[in-house]
Amino acid sequence: MNDRTRGLSAGRVLITGASGFIGSSLVEYLRPLGCEVHGVSRQPRDSSPGIARWWQADTSAMDDVRRVFAEVRPEIVFDLASHVAGGRDLALVHETLRYNLVGTVNVLVAATESGAGRVVLAGSMEEPDPREGAPVPAFPYAAAKWAASAYARMCHSLYGTPAVITRMAMVYGPYQRDLRKLVPHVVVSLLRGEQPKLSSGDRAADWTLGDDCAEGLALAAVVPGAVGKTVDLGTGVLTSVRDVALEIAAIVGNGIEPAFGALSERSREQQHFADIDGARSILDWRPRTQLRAGLERTVEWFRQEIARGAL
Repeated sequence: MNDRTRGLSAGRVLITGASGFIGSSLVEYLRPLGCEVHGVSRQPRDSSPGIARWWQADTSAMDDVRRVFAEVRPEIVFDLASHVAGGRDLALVHETLRYNLVGTVNVLVAATESGAGRVVLAGSMEEPDPREGAPVPAFPYAAAKWAASAYARMCHSLYGTPAVITRMAMVYGPYQRDLRKLVPHVVVSLLRGEQPKLSSGDRAADWTLGDDCAEGLALAAVVPGAVGKTVDLGTGVLTSVRDVALEIAAIVGNGIEPAFGALSERSREQQHFADIDGARSILDWRPRTQLRAGLERTVEWFRQEIARGAL
């Protein structure tokens, strides 16, 4: 726990996408602080540890968003609701537009109208690098996140919206239940005695534990100099999919190895690593967890989830 995040203890916090992977990690991080956390989910939810109240709402519907903001009157907003998809299918264009762009714009507008003290957005390292001459998003999710960040910068400049953009690297860890994602797919397959099927494994990414990103998000909500800034949350180190998968296989230790080359490569795959200088200078944040330790923690979490029949 970072001492500076204790400033959240007396606050009223709203988290969209609180039931998702990163949302769950953030809720767990905030629990010891004792702040009043309100979670937003598209599906109805029962009471959960760390959540004062669940709100059923679709962030792509402005009326839903305004209703929740009027009831909660949040001081801090974490906009984590998202349709996370790395595919290139045409059908993903409208889905990512709806949840990753329209939803975020609605949250920015409602936060501005209600006078929220801080809005922290979950951006992505998949967004095109603005330093490129003519940046082009590689797939629909990246395009929607890129556009959402542009709206956040515009709202901050034009309306004074206290927005902070966090561009997260390849996040993994406990609570990531989507078995289409690489780490959960490899871990669960191996724990079930199955051979995980992968592409060549040549692509490298910046792998960052969800717990570390949760701390970065919390700091972005309280550090005074973060408003209007964009910070990368990652390790700054690239590790190939092959090396990550083999590390997981070594941790599980059942002798099964991934089937590399069993799947075709995605088109226009890119490699991004975090520029952590900004997070260090603005938030005084750095990742705490080495990759091996984070993967060990993740494997153990999935082992327990399988044992209790939750997967």
